Amino acid sequence: MGKKKETISLIDTFSEFNELKNIDKATLISVLEESFRNVISKANGTDENYDIIINPDKGDLEIWRNRTIVEDDELEDPNLEITLSEAQKIDEDFEVGEEVTDEVSLEHFGRRTILNLRQTLASKILELEKDNLYNKYKEKVGEIVSGEVYQIWKKELLLLDDEHNELILPKTEQIPSDFFRKGEHARAVVARVENKNNNPRIILSRTSPVFLERLFEQEIPEIADGLITIKGIARIPGERAKVAVEAYDDRIDPVGACVGMKGFRIHGIVRELRNENIDVINFTNNTTLFIQRALSPARINSITLKEEERRAEVFLNPEEVSLAIGKGGANIKLASMLTGYNIEVFRDIDEVDEEDIYLDEFRDEIDGWVIDQLKKIGCSTAKNVLATSRERLIREADLEEDTVDEVLAILRFEFEEEETEEEVGSDSENSSEISIEEIDADLNSDEEDTESEQAEKSDEEV
Repeated sequence: MGKKKETISLIDTFSEFNELKNIDKATLISVLEESFRNVISKANGTDENYDIIINPDKGDLEIWRNRTIVEDDELEDPNLEITLSEAQKIDEDFEVGEEVTDEVSLEHFGRRTILNLRQTLASKILELEKDNLYNKYKEKVGEIVSGEVYQIWKKELLLLDDEHNELILPKTEQIPSDFFRKGEHARAVVARVENKNNNPRIILSRTSPVFLERLFEQEIPEIADGLITIKGIARIPGERAKVAVEAYDDRIDPVGACVGMKGFRIHGIVRELRNENIDVINFTNNTTLFIQRALSPARINSITLKEEERRAEVFLNPEEVSLAIGKGGANIKLASMLTGYNIEVFRDIDEVDEEDIYLDEFRDEIDGWVIDQLKKIGCSTAKNVLATSRERLIREADLEEDTVDEVLAILRFEFEEEETEEEVGSDSENSSEISIEEIDADLNSDEEDTESEQAEKSDEEV
């Protein structure tokens, strides 16, 4: 009775795995048959004369053994042969040379073998389930999935999908303002699938540009239908993003279609991204025009491209510089990411200050990378830097306080030296003028003395 229960328990095991792990029938049958054949082979030396019939839906299992009938005194291998007398007990019509097929119960292999078989089955089906999970999500890389927040840890979130598969959303892949509670649903894009020691690990991301692209495809039918294409995306997660779109049909306004009436279409995307500001711009193959659009809302006066260095020098009015750079340098950073050019901003000043000095002339005293950082925020000359507040230099140029203080000290010292030289020059001019006047006065006094002496002599003669 105990052996019968063990057999039923074994059958229930693989039937249960078929229901819970959603493994296809053909693969499950193949794994089960291979496991049983291994057991038979170990027990009898071969499994070639055995037929295994499996019905995973009902949990039915049958093992049939095929043996050849031999004379009673010629039996050599009981696993492959059966005596004539034993065969005739099954059917009196059997003769020597014919094959007899009889059913073998699992109890025939012993209790320990059955327990080992059960463990092997559980292990193999678990590995199979892991392989299926890995292959399933490997095909979903770049797609949006949804999961219920099951566990909240310091560095990551554990989500469960509809089939209770585990998904990982690391803190580094979350938008800074993201906040989830247990039981809530979260959407993210499948960033990558790792498989270490046959343990699939599905990593999600909400900061990837692909996540924003998939949201556009879901919310905007023209993009999903292929009428509008996304040419490029640049993101600073949770703060700002720029999306370049293009329509192949001239009758379609790609920017208007993406934004929608009163921003209706894009509002859903903005809410999903925790109020991330999204600028939608019209793509063009004209690089200069594309850079100009990417720096919107700033108005550009002129752009100089240096294709070999992938660098663009943008000239604009002083009041437009802050708009081009944006809060914390976000606008110019996103424009550079979107266009693929390193953009440098210059103030376009009509009257050139002859006393001003370009920062490049200070490369002997100031590190080149520091000068490059200052140029990115529109400070190309010494007076530009001195006219900018210390706090803004630290914040927007991304420089250390000590570095900014050192730069300011060098520039101030340069202008103090010039002022000192000018003062010294003016003093010397004044002193030279005084000496000339004194000489003229002395000459005049000498002439007067000479005239008076001559007058006295003439009086004496008279």
